[in-house]
Amino acid sequence: MRRNGWLSLAYHALFIGFIVAPLLIVVAVSFTSKGFISLPTEGLSLRWFRAILDAKELVDAFWLSLWLGLASATVAVALAVPAALATVRHRFRGRAALMAFFLSPLMIPHVVLGVAFLRFFSALGFTGSFAWLALTHVIVVMPYALRLVLAAATGLDGDAERAALSLGASRFTAFRRVVLPLILPGVAGGWMLAFIQSFDELTMTVFVSTPGTTTLPVAMYNQIAHTIDPLVASVSTVLIVGTLVLMLLLDRIVGLDRVLVGKGG
Repeated sequence: MRRNGWLSLAYHALFIGFIVAPLLIVVAVSFTSKGFISLPTEGLSLRWFRAILDAKELVDAFWLSLWLGLASATVAVALAVPAALATVRHRFRGRAALMAFFLSPLMIPHVVLGVAFLRFFSALGFTGSFAWLALTHVIVVMPYALRLVLAAATGLDGDAERAALSLGASRFTAFRRVVLPLILPGVAGGWMLAFIQSFDELTMTVFVSTPGTTTLPVAMYNQIAHTIDPLVASVSTVLIVGTLVLMLLLDRIVGLDRVLVGKGG
C-alpha cells in the first residue's frame, strides 16, 4: 500500500485544523469568567453554562427546536423511504423529473424559500403554527434523508423479499422484517442528517417563525444581535458536545461507516 507523503499529511492536517479551529475557539470562549467575549481568558469558569438555565427564552427555544427536529426528521424519513423504493425499483415516465422535484429544495436558496413560505402562510393566515413550521422543515430536510435512503435502496437485493413473499408473508410483513432491516443504515443516517439540518436551520426559519415558535438558532441569532456576552458560546459548546454524543451513539448502534456509505450489511 502506498504511504502518504509529508506534503499530503501536511495538507490534511491544515484542512482538519481549518475545520476544527473555530469550534475550539468557541469552546474556549465559553469557559471565560468575564462578562464579554474574550480570548485568551484569565482563568476558567462555568459561569456562562449556569447562565443557560436562567435564560428562559433559550431553554424554551431549545425544546421547541428539539421537538421540531424530531417531528420533521421522522416525517421526512417516512416520506423518503417509499419515494426511494419506488424510484429504485420501477422505471416509469417522468421518473427523472420526479426525483429532481424531490431534491429541488437543495437547489433553492433558503432565503427564497423563507420569503415564499412567509407570503404563502400570511395569505392563508397560518402564521404562528408549529405544524406549519414543521411542514416547512420537512420540505427542506427531506432531500437529505432521501439521498441516503436512495443509496441504501440502490444496492438492495430483492431475492430476500421475494423469498419472504413466496413463503406467505404479506408485503407489509416482508417490508418490516426484510427490507427495512437491510436499508436501516441509510434510514438512520438520513434521519440523523435531517434532524441536524432541521435543528440548525436559521435562514429560512427567520422568515416563518413567530414569537411563539422561536427556534434555538433564531433565539441565538437574536441574542448575538443585542448582546456581546459569551452566553451563545456556552450554548454552542453544549450543542457541539451533544452532536458528538449523537454521532458516537449512532456509531455504536449502527456504525458510521455503514451510515456514510448508506448500505446495509
